Amino acid sequence: MANRPSPAEAWQTLLDGNARFTRGEMAHPSQDVDRRTQLSTGQAPFAVLFGCSDSRVAAEIVFDQGLGDLFVVRTAGHVLDTTVIGSIEYGVDILGASVVVVLGHDSCGAVAAATTALTTGVMPRGFVRAIVDRVIPSIVGVGAIAELDGDLDPEVLRREHVRATVRMLQDYSISLATAAVEGRCAIVGAEYALADGTVSVVETVGSIG
Repeated sequence: MANRPSPAEAWQTLLDGNARFTRGEMAHPSQDVDRRTQLSTGQAPFAVLFGCSDSRVAAEIVFDQGLGDLFVVRTAGHVLDTTVIGSIEYGVDILGASVVVVLGHDSCGAVAAATTALTTGVMPRGFVRAIVDRVIPSIVGVGAIAELDGDLDPEVLRREHVRATVRMLQDYSISLATAAVEGRCAIVGAEYALADGTVSVVETVGSIG
C-alpha cells in the first residue's frame, strides 16, 4: 500500500500499455517466472477492470499488463449485480486498486439485443434475457428520444450504457463513492474500438489528472 499509485498514475499506466498494444509493440510485463513466484504469496493489483465478457476484449492484452496487475471482473454487456459490485469493492477496499475502469466496446451484442427489444419487443430466450433486462434501463431514455427522430444510433446507446454503469457504481456503492471523493480511487468509463484497439474515455468519477 505504501507504493500505491495515484488514480492518475494508474490510469496513465493503462493508457501507456494500450498505446503499446495499438502500435504492436507490446512489452508483456509481469509475465515471467520471477513474477509468478512473487505473486504466490499475495496480490496488489493497481486497477480493477470491469468489462464485457466479449472474447475480443481481453483486459491484460488490451492494456499490455501482466500477472497481478489487474483485478478483472467481466460479465456480458458489463451488467452489474450485487456480486459484481462486491467484487469491485474487494479490488479497491481490500486489494488497494487506485482506479476502476468500466470498459465497453463497439459491436456489443448485449446493447444490440437491448436495442432490438426496445424497438421490436422481441426478447431473447433463456437467461440471456436477464442480461438484456439489465441493459435496457441504461439506454431506454436515450432510445425513446432518438426513436422520436427515427434514428437509434448504436454508438450513442452503447456509450450511454457505459455512463449508466459508472453512475450505478457510484450510486450503489458507498465505499466506491467515498474512495472517489477522498481521491483514493477514480472510476473511469471507457470504450474500446475493436478495429484499431484504442481506448477512449467516456465518463469519469474522481480525478485522473
